Amino acid sequence: MPASKLKEYPQHMLFDGKIKPGSDLRLLFERKAPIQMEIGSGKGTFLVSQAKAFPDINFIGIEWASKFYRHAVDRMGRWGLKNVKMMRTDAAVFISEKIADECIDMYHIYFPDPWPKKRHHKRRFFSVSNALQMLRTLVPGGIINIATDHDGYFEQIQEVCTTLKAQGKIEIIEYIRPTGAKEGEYAGTNFERKYIKEGRSINAAAIQKIG
Repeated sequence: MPASKLKEYPQHMLFDGKIKPGSDLRLLFERKAPIQMEIGSGKGTFLVSQAKAFPDINFIGIEWASKFYRHAVDRMGRWGLKNVKMMRTDAAVFISEKIADECIDMYHIYFPDPWPKKRHHKRRFFSVSNALQMLRTLVPGGIINIATDHDGYFEQIQEVCTTLKAQGKIEIIEYIRPTGAKEGEYAGTNFERKYIKEGRSINAAAIQKIG
């Protein structure tokens, strides 16, 4: 879809600069309901699918790429969904600086940038420090669901999960397959479908906050 045809729907757009530190994101919607957040939403395929399937849950997506962000907003607006919003910001900074304790029910992280070169590994989103910030913002029993097509990144994910489990902060649980995932898929995103066609292997994990 040409960028010129993408429409802006203000009701689906959130702006980092207007959100105060320590905000309860549940208050950004017109109703009180559980809230789930996707990190790296791309064009919004997962978010739209989940929002349609679970109208009693509120969803927020974070995407840094402006083009993808605009696609996601356009898609949400065309479907007329009332329980999903998008934000263009740095996810790690936003989570650590803006989100209040214990207000998110679930995080979804599907096919994050693997930063394959060793000198870039520190840029990977799923690190111990970022995971601890997500756990801080999760409600007791809250979940982080993550999938990747990169074997090296998955090894790091497993190491992070092992560290958090040893600290008594989480339990490693069975991965929760989203409703939009078709047979043979883990998340049902555009990126995953592309990777499957390329013959890449997909790995997934899930953790649950203790307490």
